[in-house]
Amino acid sequence: MNSTAENLKENALKILKKYFGYDHFRTMQFEVIEKVVQKKDVVLIMPTGGGKSVCFQIPALLFEGLTVVISPLIALMKDQVQGLRANGIAAAFLNSSLSRDEENDIVQDIVNKKVKLIYVSPEKLMTQDFYSLIKELNISLFAIDEAHCISQWGHDFRPEYTKLKILKEFFPHVPIIALTATADKLTREDIADNLNLVEPEKFIASFDRPNLKLEVRQGLKKFEQIIRFIDQRNGESGIIYCLSRKSTEDLAGKLKKSGLKVTFYHAGMASDARSKAQDKFLKGKVDIICATIAFGMGIDKSNVRWVIHYNMPKNIESFYQEIGRAGRDGLAADTLLFYSFQDVIIYRKFLEESGRKEIEEAKLNRMLEYCEGVSCRRRILLAYFGEHLENDCGNCDVCSNPPKRFDGTIIAQKALSALSRLQGNVGMNMLINVLRGSQAREIFENKYHEIKTYGAGSDISFQAWQQYILQLLNHGYIEIAYNKGNTLQLTEASQDVLYKKKQVKMVNFSEVEQKQEAKVVATLTVKEQLEMELFSLLNEKRKELAEKENLAPHLIFSDVSLREMVEKLPIDGADFKTIQGVSKEKLVKYGLEFSHAIGLFIEEKLSQKKNIVGSSPKLTYFYFSIQKLSVQQIIKKRGLGSLTVIGHLALMYENGKNIDIHKFITPEELETILSVINTCKTEEELTLKSLYFKLEEKIDYEKIKWALAHHARK
Repeated sequence: MNSTAENLKENALKILKKYFGYDHFRTMQFEVIEKVVQKKDVVLIMPTGGGKSVCFQIPALLFEGLTVVISPLIALMKDQVQGLRANGIAAAFLNSSLSRDEENDIVQDIVNKKVKLIYVSPEKLMTQDFYSLIKELNISLFAIDEAHCISQWGHDFRPEYTKLKILKEFFPHVPIIALTATADKLTREDIADNLNLVEPEKFIASFDRPNLKLEVRQGLKKFEQIIRFIDQRNGESGIIYCLSRKSTEDLAGKLKKSGLKVTFYHAGMASDARSKAQDKFLKGKVDIICATIAFGMGIDKSNVRWVIHYNMPKNIESFYQEIGRAGRDGLAADTLLFYSFQDVIIYRKFLEESGRKEIEEAKLNRMLEYCEGVSCRRRILLAYFGEHLENDCGNCDVCSNPPKRFDGTIIAQKALSALSRLQGNVGMNMLINVLRGSQAREIFENKYHEIKTYGAGSDISFQAWQQYILQLLNHGYIEIAYNKGNTLQLTEASQDVLYKKKQVKMVNFSEVEQKQEAKVVATLTVKEQLEMELFSLLNEKRKELAEKENLAPHLIFSDVSLREMVEKLPIDGADFKTIQGVSKEKLVKYGLEFSHAIGLFIEEKLSQKKNIVGSSPKLTYFYFSIQKLSVQQIIKKRGLGSLTVIGHLALMYENGKNIDIHKFITPEELETILSVINTCKTEEELTLKSLYFKLEEKIDYEKIKWALAHHARK
């Protein structure tokens, strides 16, 4: 890395720490930031929770001018802006939810350079008023979020996004970064083309979200299964996606009668009612929201711990985006999908009314293949996005209860060889007919009967071939070209099977078994129980502060931050600076509140004889440094001996705490003890008793403890 790049990274890291509370960039983030700062156009495909926003927010803070962020949903803008402001970043949004006076105030702030990031909808961006405003300003960057909306191949195509292509005409020298969590190969190409990007740098992060557990069940007695599922996750935040508006209301009503804190959300509700429902969920006033797909695009709630699909989604992109709303903080989260053929029947009816029947039908079939898959679910999911996972994930229902496998290399070679000879011009049914030596007229018309592998799989039934080809598709050896009549195409991975004799493990097609839910009863250790209690306490503190500031709780601190507090027990500013997600602004605003909560928790548990490893010295330091008690007051309050209390403080000093030791030992005494310590050659000589006698019993144990701590610290 050259000096310029090193300086950029140093400055970017300072901003990351100051405003976001992190010491290091995640995978790919800095590489993207570097290209944006170099004023190059960028297309970024990065899964939810991967940190896409940082890739334009940090350049926005490095640039002198204004960054314009195009975002599709009003609620999403509000959440993102609140999150930035909570970190001390000057951000604002302009949309239809604002009054005329509020909008005028924000425009004035923009003109006066008091705003670094302005969030707008595509519709707002294209208004004459807004265009007149920004053409007079120093625009440094356009960031287009949910960029898959611009593609006709995308799962959420929005015509208003197509107007964004004029940005390059009006602002040819301003870089554009287009971001999305969900885009297959065709959608990625469309994003760059439809935005008129100039030689864009393309970054495609792994689509793998290993923290998400994937599970599929048939839709039998769904309500009873959901109640059991939620009971095992008491108080955790979750989303249940339903196919119809009525089912969201009905399911929410039944769950409410079962004593759960739940609300519902769908497009048929009045705007105010939708906003209230989303606000309740974001602010933790309800744990569960039952919603149609109208809810949640880019929802900024990091601590959703589970997502249930009451019905099968209509395509894998939607499914991937919706489960991506769980575990955004990187912590473990569960996903459960119910499916039935009734779902398929409903979707096929929708297809008849759709203007994109062929594309949507092919995508629906892939979704059904995922549900009925007998191989690792994550491999199926990733293969759809062109990513090949070498090994099974170990974190899905198929991996937890794997079917028996056999060496299917010969079967795979027959299928891949036939597809190669057919030059990718056929779909699944035709490929199977060729392999089975069908006498269909179309085969002879196209002279497919003349290829070497014609009839090579005649001993395998049509249904079995369907299963085996699906497995090859799901393992990434074959892909479907939707823009070429849904024909099958070989991938790079298939070459290893065809020419390098790579072994392919398959599942016998008859081994598709219905999985039964396993009931797990966990016994918590004392340590785990204490950790759970402290997390609950900090969570309540977070809710209390969020309520006062009218914020979503995760905007105070994320679950990741709270869990790290539980692990490290931070009790002063220096400790809190080491916690992920604690920015300078948040340390000042909330550090003292949380340090008091942790200190008082330690106090309570120690009084109950429930020891938390390493907590006793921390409690002494808490009294001394935070509550400003004297040593004598601490001795009385804790019922400990003087030497024990001094030992605690000396240990905390040794570990880097800012304690003025000259209140306890004079510089001359310290120098005298250190001179003796420096003559010691064995551990035995460095004991308190040994040093006490070496010093001719003239200096007491407490001062020797301070000197030992000072020696160890240096």
